Order: sequence, then C-alpha cells, then structure tokens
Amino acid sequence: MQNEAAVVKPIRSLEDALNQCQTLGMRLSRQRRFILELLWQAQEHLSAREIYDRLNQQGKGIGHTSVYQNLEALSSQGIIECIERSDGRLYGNISDAHSHVNCLDTDQIIDVYVKLPEDLLEQIEQQTGVRITEYRIDFYGYREDKSHERSA
Repeated sequence: MQNEAAVVKPIRSLEDALNQCQTLGMRLSRQRRFILELLWQAQEHLSAREIYDRLNQQGKGIGHTSVYQNLEALSSQGIIECIERSDGRLYGNISDAHSHVNCLDTDQIIDVYVKLPEDLLEQIEQQTGVRITEYRIDFYGYREDKSHERSA
C-alpha cells in the first residue's frame, strides 16, 4: 500500500518557504519574514539566540519571545528544520528529509543528500519488517586529520 500522506513539495528556496506559509494560512509577519530571510541567507544551523543576535545586529528589532514563538511555529509546520541537541535546539532552512555531517572540531552541521543503495534498504526492511519511506543519517568526523592524536 502506498503512503497516502499528502505529497508536499520540498522547500528549496526562500520563496518556497514564504509560499508554504501562505498555503498553510500562516500570517507572514515582518518578524517571520526576517527569520526566514536570515536562515536562507546564513545557510547554516543557528540557535534561537544566534538568530536573535544576528537580526538585532542587522537593525531588525525583534524580541526574544517573538524569535522563539516564530521558530516554534515555522518548525512545527515543517517549513524549517529543528535539530534537538544536548546543548539546545538549532534551526536550519532545509526541512525535507536529508542527512547531516557533524564536524566535531568546528561544531558545524553540514546538510547533505544521501541515497542509499536499494539492496541495502531492502536488507534493512527484511531485518526489521518495516517499509522504509525516508531516512536521515548522521555522520560524525573531523575536518583536520586527527589520526596522529590517537597514536600518541
């Protein structure tokens, strides 16, 4: 049986994000636009505090509460990504299924699209009895060669 959930067009641009807000009946307030514009300009995962600081540094006066409320509304509607980490939440502009490369020496999270081979997906489905419809993989590593530290 095919997945009967509504097929939602992936959000690939700021314009797509704004259109999705309108499609969902979300008000496009000045603050909401500021947040979406910043996330699409930054192309990185940011905390609510970083978003608040950057917007205010740009002269776009916005309160803490407004940042948090808008981030919650946008992420709960699937317009932006929210990543739960031990040190808090991070928000990114890509909301459809994708994977992350977590750089351990810079704390940077890099978005990547990974396509697993069909035979591997079938093997996982056989082992678990679950039909895979989408997946996200987290990779971890270092930008610099750390092999010399392990042998010391």
